[in-house]
Parts: sequence; C-alpha cells; structure tokens
Amino acid sequence: MFLSVFDIFKVGVGPSSSHTMGPMLAAARFLDALRDGSDRVPGSGAPARIEATLHGSLAFTGKGHATDRAVILGLLGFVPDTLDPEEAERRLAALRETGRIDIPGIGPLAVDPEKGVVFDYGPPLPGHANGMVLRAFDAAGNLHLTETYYSVGGGFVVTERQLRSEAVKGDDARVTRPHPFATAAGMLAMGETSGLSIAAMKRANETAGGHSGLDAGLDRLWQVMDACIDRGLATDGILPGGLKVRRRSRAIHQELLAERGNNAAQPHTVNDWLSVYAMAVNEENAAGGQVVTAPTNGAAGVVPAVIRYYRDHCVGATHQGIRDFLLTAAAVGGIIKTNASISGAEVGCQGEVGSAAAMAAAGLCAALGGTNAQIENAAEIALEHHLGMTCDPVRGLVQVPCIERNGLGAIKAVAAASLALRGDGNHIMPLDNCIETMRQTGRDMHTKYKETSLGGLAVNLPEC
Repeated sequence: MFLSVFDIFKVGVGPSSSHTMGPMLAAARFLDALRDGSDRVPGSGAPARIEATLHGSLAFTGKGHATDRAVILGLLGFVPDTLDPEEAERRLAALRETGRIDIPGIGPLAVDPEKGVVFDYGPPLPGHANGMVLRAFDAAGNLHLTETYYSVGGGFVVTERQLRSEAVKGDDARVTRPHPFATAAGMLAMGETSGLSIAAMKRANETAGGHSGLDAGLDRLWQVMDACIDRGLATDGILPGGLKVRRRSRAIHQELLAERGNNAAQPHTVNDWLSVYAMAVNEENAAGGQVVTAPTNGAAGVVPAVIRYYRDHCVGATHQGIRDFLLTAAAVGGIIKTNASISGAEVGCQGEVGSAAAMAAAGLCAALGGTNAQIENAAEIALEHHLGMTCDPVRGLVQVPCIERNGLGAIKAVAAASLALRGDGNHIMPLDNCIETMRQTGRDMHTKYKETSLGGLAVNLPEC
C-alpha cells in the first residue's frame, strides 16, 4: 500500500480528522453512491429521505466533535479541503427551514438536521471503533440504499466492503514505485542500496505517481500550516463546547516576544516557543478552523510547530529543508499507518500525538542533515516515549488534554531529533519493533481509554 505525502497531510477543518472530516467525506461519498445507483435495493423507488447512524467512538464523542453537523454538511455537498464556513452556515440555515436538500443528479431529499443523525451508544460496529451507517429510503419508506463507512483516522474513510477485502489503497496502487518500502527496515535497506536520503526516495515515489506539482503541493501544505499558527497566535477568546477553555497562545506569544533580547531569559524558553506554536494550531482546530492533518487533527500541532521552530530558530534553515522535512515525516507516517494505526479510537493517543512526534522528529533530523539511520533513530525515540498514551478527551472535546499534549509532543520530537543527531544511528530498539509495540499496546488497551471519554481524565474533571 502506497500512501502519498498528500494522504498523510490533508488540508481540512477541525476539530477532528476522524470524527469531523471523515464523516463529512463519508456522507459526500454516499451521495456519489446514490448517483451511481448500482448498489440500490432491487425494486425500491427513487430516493426520498436520508438518515445516518453513528456507532462506537463516533457516537460517544460525536457531539463534542460536531460529527452530526459534519454528516449533514457532507450531505449538503461540502468536503473538508474546500469548505466555505459562511456558505456552510447559510446552507444549514436553509435546511433547518425546509428539511430538504437538493442534490444535483438525484433531486430533492428529506433530511432532518436535528434527528436525521442518530447516536447509537450500543456496541461498536465490528470493523472499527469509528463506524457509521448511511441509509436512503424511497417515498414509501422502503430501503433504497445502505452503506457502512469506517473513519479510520487522519481523514481516511473506507467502506465495509473495502475493509473486508483489504482493498484500502492510498494513491494509485497500480503505479510501480522505485523505492516501495513498507517498513523502516526496508526504507533503510533501499536507502543503502540507492545511496539516496529518505526524502529523495519519497520524492521519487511521489513523482512516479505523476505528482508533477509536488513542490507546489508541499509548499501549500506548509503555507496552510504556517497560516494556522499565525491565526492561533493572533486570536483570544473562549473555545466552543462548554468547557470554557481559554485560548492562551496569543498571550504567551506576546510575552515571548517581549522577552526577546533579554539576557535574563531562561534557556528552556525555547520549549515555550515550541509549545505556543503547537497550541496555536490546536486552538484553531478546537475552534473548527482550517488545519492540516499531521497525521490527524487531534495531533495537528506537532509537525507545524517543529517546522516553525526549524525555520525561525535553527541555524541554516532553508525552504528546501522544509520540503525534505515534510517528505521524510510523511514516509515515517505512512509506515506507522501501514503497520499499526494513527487512530485514537483504535490505539489511543500514542497513535496520534505519538505518531506525530515520530514524524516531526524524523523530519527535523532530516532537515538538519541527519543520515537515514539517525532519522530512523529519531522517529523511534519519539514514538517509544509516547507508548501507552491514552486518548481521553474531556467531554469529547479536542481541548483537554489535547492542546497542551501537542506542545509536549513537539518538545519531545525536538529532543528525540537532537539525541539522534548526537549518535551514529546505531540503537537497540528498531523503529519497526516500536511500531509493532504500539499496535499491540493499542490492542490491549481498554476501550474506555480510546476516544470514548469513558475513562481517564475525561471522568476525573471536578464539576465546579
């Protein structure tokens, strides 16, 4: 399975790649299935009404992630990377008034924006913790079409049939890649044989698939990440959702700017810069703003924070270094997703912030001139020290502990890259083994610690 850099990094909207972006995409794909008509129930009439049911983690934390709203937006034809917030609100208001949507190629359909998305708090669907079922009925109430979708993390969506057949592909799987590594060991071996860096191999794999605008695409990813940091650093206020979490990035950033050039500043202030960059992104994500999955929305602050740190604080930083950072990070993220998971609902936050820290550590190590062996070591160090991390969002919101956790993930990533650069790449625990440990740990982790808000910090917040 080949995963493009544009599979790992996607432009989308907050607060969650699995609970917001994924359901929106699933609903949009259901419209395509309706238009196609090949899977309609024989003998059924034309579609007249649509409803959706959310299961597992999508149900338990769906309200906090605006999953029901995302499904409705998908049925209205919106997708995350091109979503216009003002137009979305206008269309939602019209739907509330009429209870109908007009779908090109299908016609008018009844959709209840309040009751049309059902939260099922029973057992999850068998394929994945993030499951949802979309159904269309004809005017007589007969089933016209049904499809089960799984939002498997990072904005990836698969149908039940795709999951059963293992037909989950990234970018065009028919293309022959010059360096088709699926493991870290394979990546190192191919690098040794070819004499190429990880970034160079990833670039060759991407361009073999016809990405003639690769650098332009990479530059857009960084542009969106960078703009997200800037918006977060410039915005005050209270985050939505009811926890009344205060946005802190702007105030912290202003303090850091005021301290610049002060000889009395503590050396650990650099950690505050890393944290504030990451927190700025995740405050924007929590507010439903535009972010880049890296590899998920819940972990979207780590990679941008470390790139910003590289650009603004590291000696010798270059624009090409940022491109190499993204390519290297995507290579590591693809290996993790292929062999374990990036889904908090599947393996806990080790799969989200842990994966993001490993990707960022690898990217920074590459940008600073690390060897392939040092890069693999950096990723392993970062991931190893997130093993066992639970996903326990308070009230199902991507705010506590998620925002600060991204800041700490960025700090760990830089520390891991630095340690790796101090060594020669030789180390005891291979990255592949660490990834397998994460998979096993996620398998053994109790469900209440995997994005259900039924355990951990989520049930230990004082009610005052």
